[in-house]
Amino acid sequence: MPRSSRSPRDPCDPPEDVAHPHRDPRPRRVTQRSRIPSRTEESSTNMNDAFLLPLRLTAPSPGLTQFTLGCISWMTCLACFLRTQVHQVLFNTFRCKLLFQKLMEKTGVLVLFLFGFWMFIVHLPSKVEVWQDDSINSPLKSLRMYQEKVRHHTGEIQVLRGSINQLIAKLQEMEAMSDEQKMAQKIMKMIQGDYTEKPDFALKSIGASIDFGQTSATYNHDKARSYWNWIRLWNYAQPPDVILEPNVTPGNCWAFSGERGQVTIRLAQKVYLSNLTLQHIPKTISLSGSLDTAPKDFVIYGMEGASKEEVFLGAFQFQPENIIQTFQLQNQPTRTFGAVKVKISSNWGNPRFTCLYRVRVHGSVTPPREQPS
Repeated sequence: MPRSSRSPRDPCDPPEDVAHPHRDPRPRRVTQRSRIPSRTEESSTNMNDAFLLPLRLTAPSPGLTQFTLGCISWMTCLACFLRTQVHQVLFNTFRCKLLFQKLMEKTGVLVLFLFGFWMFIVHLPSKVEVWQDDSINSPLKSLRMYQEKVRHHTGEIQVLRGSINQLIAKLQEMEAMSDEQKMAQKIMKMIQGDYTEKPDFALKSIGASIDFGQTSATYNHDKARSYWNWIRLWNYAQPPDVILEPNVTPGNCWAFSGERGQVTIRLAQKVYLSNLTLQHIPKTISLSGSLDTAPKDFVIYGMEGASKEEVFLGAFQFQPENIIQTFQLQNQPTRTFGAVKVKISSNWGNPRFTCLYRVRVHGSVTPPREQPS
């Protein structure tokens, strides 16, 4: 066997292809293949073109040694690649293992610390020894005695609280009774004070009268007359001065025909006028069951002197649901008046007549105090 022209080397050394795993071995094969056609051409020229056969049939096959070396080089490259990958995987695995190991160590230390702290907290009260000597027992005894006294006094306080509540309830009842008595006294005072508790200068008993020349005619009805054999004896119709008396009962009123009328009252003396009060009977005692004869809209005038000059004092409306209504004059001149005229312009629906039960005039003899603007 002819000696190879390669330099001697250690059989354990990697082949050239293995020393450079990243170098592609294909170019060497290409060079070898390129050399083969040159040999075939020489052989073909020497044979004088006797046979025209494919070049591969005449080319010599590669040697067993070269094939073996190629396989070994391929296996070496594969082994180096696998070793590199294994090294990388093992290195990464080792790093993860180190990190996991450190994490586990720290977690274990933390768990042990927490467990020890929990054991310390659980067993600390049982391990603490309380020294029961005289210096501790005497304050404990005094504290227990103090607790017993507090409980006892708490019961007494609850009993006293119940008694106080009873007393408060009785006091409230007494206050309610006193309020009722005060209300009754107030009602009696209002009754005695003619409900308004104001002086009435239109009261007949103190000298007030009716000016019949400035007053509408009285309404005459057949039922208000008394007859004997078709001869009229007397008339039951009330005169206008009935409105100056405090007797307010059903039928004891002055009636005038229709819904428009007037009445002029001469006062007991000259006064500074401030208010006027109208009174009517309640619906509950009305014989007709209605209040349609009550006045509705009216105007008040003050009169003084021989010329009987009329001074407007105000226009108002009477609501029959309130049987007594006091109206403050809209115009209050600083002068005295000796007479008052009340002009009624409408009633609450009766077309035949209108009834006046009582008229009161309020004021003062002295001039009223000037109120600051």
